[in-house]
Amino acid sequence: MKKIFNAMLSISFVFYLLALISLLFLGSRGYWTDVSLIEYIKNSSNFVPLKTINTYVHAIFDGSMNMDTPIKNLFGNFIMFLPMGIYLPYFIKRMNKVSVFSISMMILLLVIEGIQVAAKRGIFDIDDFILNMSGALIGYFIWKSKVVQTLFTQSSKNSLSA
Repeated sequence: MKKIFNAMLSISFVFYLLALISLLFLGSRGYWTDVSLIEYIKNSSNFVPLKTINTYVHAIFDGSMNMDTPIKNLFGNFIMFLPMGIYLPYFIKRMNKVSVFSISMMILLLVIEGIQVAAKRGIFDIDDFILNMSGALIGYFIWKSKVVQTLFTQSSKNSLSA
């Protein structure tokens, strides 16, 4: 039973990674492709924390933007990496420490943001980083919660005794 559970979790992780790659790097996400990389970075990056988040939160309340845009950006960026907080500590035992998980996620997210900019497949937005990191940490704390750990331990014991 435990092997089936591990296989199902592994398969779901592969599908999650494929969906993540598709969302982050595929599709029509490039902007200003006819400009130099330096010009692209200058025109499409946000290094001011909470600037975009603030804009979207205000837009939700004052209706200055189509509601789809702020909701997709705020909640999409938050939820996109929430599963990573569950998958990584499950598959990589070293990630069971919040400090190791946090540093690893920061590096991963910075690499992703960098690749998006270098490939002109997105923008570098520190607020995306903040939302992605927050989602991953919430996922991590869900994974580490007593309820989930108890359920996981019980299901492992039950599958071993069956």
